[in-house]
Amino acid sequence: MSDKHRILVADPISQTGIDLLQAEPSFEVEVKLGLKEAEFCEAAKGVSAIVVRSGVKVTAKVLEAADKLKVVGRAGVGVDNIDIPAASKRGVVVMNTPGGNTVSTAEHAFALMSSLARKIPQAHATVIAGRWDRKHFQGTELNHKVLAVLGMGRIGAEFAKRAKAFGMTVIAYDPYLSANRAQLLGVELRDNLDDAVKDADFITMHMPLTNETKHMLNETRMRKIKKGVRIINCARGGLVDDNALAKLLEEGHVAGAALDVFEVEPPPADYPVLHAPNVVFTPHLGASTGEAQESVGIEIAEQVKDNLLHGTVVNAVNMPNVDPKTLAEIGPFLRFGEILGRLISQIAPQRVEKMRINYSGKLGELDTTLISRGVLKGYLEKPIGADQVNLINAMSTAENLGLKFTESRLPGPTAFNDLIEVHVSNGEDTAVISGSFFGGDPRIVKINGRHVEARPEGTLLLIENDDRPGMIGAYGTILGKNQVNIANMSLSRNVEGGTALTLLTLDSVPTEAVIKELEQIPGVIKIYSMVLE
Repeated sequence: MSDKHRILVADPISQTGIDLLQAEPSFEVEVKLGLKEAEFCEAAKGVSAIVVRSGVKVTAKVLEAADKLKVVGRAGVGVDNIDIPAASKRGVVVMNTPGGNTVSTAEHAFALMSSLARKIPQAHATVIAGRWDRKHFQGTELNHKVLAVLGMGRIGAEFAKRAKAFGMTVIAYDPYLSANRAQLLGVELRDNLDDAVKDADFITMHMPLTNETKHMLNETRMRKIKKGVRIINCARGGLVDDNALAKLLEEGHVAGAALDVFEVEPPPADYPVLHAPNVVFTPHLGASTGEAQESVGIEIAEQVKDNLLHGTVVNAVNMPNVDPKTLAEIGPFLRFGEILGRLISQIAPQRVEKMRINYSGKLGELDTTLISRGVLKGYLEKPIGADQVNLINAMSTAENLGLKFTESRLPGPTAFNDLIEVHVSNGEDTAVISGSFFGGDPRIVKINGRHVEARPEGTLLLIENDDRPGMIGAYGTILGKNQVNIANMSLSRNVEGGTALTLLTLDSVPTEAVIKELEQIPGVIKIYSMVLE
């Protein structure tokens, strides 16, 4: 029986990547494409690695059949086609290649904008139809136009760089981009989305699709933008409300749109925007260049090779790069760190510039690098997208956003055996959250310097209010009326009659309407609804 590592390539990747794997004497590479689940399960038996793109699904059944599997490599960013929880449960590392298609996607989005501005696809269609209809295809220049870039990650930054070369004024909206980073990129940073888009001639989307970003360009917001705006979406279907877009295109309020992605893919024949004359379409081609596919193919082949030969983990979405002994010591803190990062992202000021993590107690004697990466991962999941940030790339992702990160040890005795304190700031605006373990269970013990106690689970409702009688009763009345049950409660105040902090653990997520009703209670200063999935 062969002692070679068997590698199954189940989706087409670049031949250079396959050649790289085949050149290793200890590897046996099999290329089997277009597999149905049953066929995939059979082919996966005995393999050490599976390499895919987005064509096939690595399901729980496939993972169960792959009895010797060590690593799944995704040549690309998204890992929706891989059952991450099932892979983690079986101890399988899942790695992706988040940076390989940056330039290709930015260039495609820019090409869509240029085609939209000059009506190139429509003009092309008339020429091949035998018509010479010049008067109907007057376009608009990009020079001196205002461009709003929504999302200034890798792709947004590349797009902005090209737009500036064409003489455009670039306005950026990204709640997680620091002012220093914006200055380096040469873009104007705006505090809120409505302000960023109101005067835009062109808008380009480069954000992940989350509950917060879904339909960020809805009918109400698009009507606030000046008439004649043109919208480009080469990021994720659903960032723009396509039904509302079709309506505003028909009315002429939106002058045009260029879409590479859709809420339903492929879009059905009756899809609302398909029949608009002033729209440019492509079928999700952002990363479809020879260079991008070559890049991600080579990159994932190298990652798989290094993992099988040396145990190296790069761009893992579900596993840290750490030896087993250290992982056993810090494992619980690693998960808790991610939770604290996710929590503080929901109460932090806009465009945080600095993050500091303080460790004290026995924890301060350990190597806490991975815990800090876990905090960063949790903090960055919301703006970047959970499939694009992991324990490996968290530091570089933070650096790209202009987020300065430090960690320190607090000397001397503390009230807790082990304490993690996460501090974020933008100038004088700060937020602080601290956590510890009681009897092996994690607890939130401080928020913004106030002592509290809550398990980090479910939905947490944090309310800052004047310290006055009747506040708790008022909260309970509104929540009870709306069938939102309070599971736990923690109270804190600075001085009698000063400012109080109420932390409620809820059994369900309160709606926006409930939050607004709570905000109307006299004495309420600020409310944060923090959801832990």
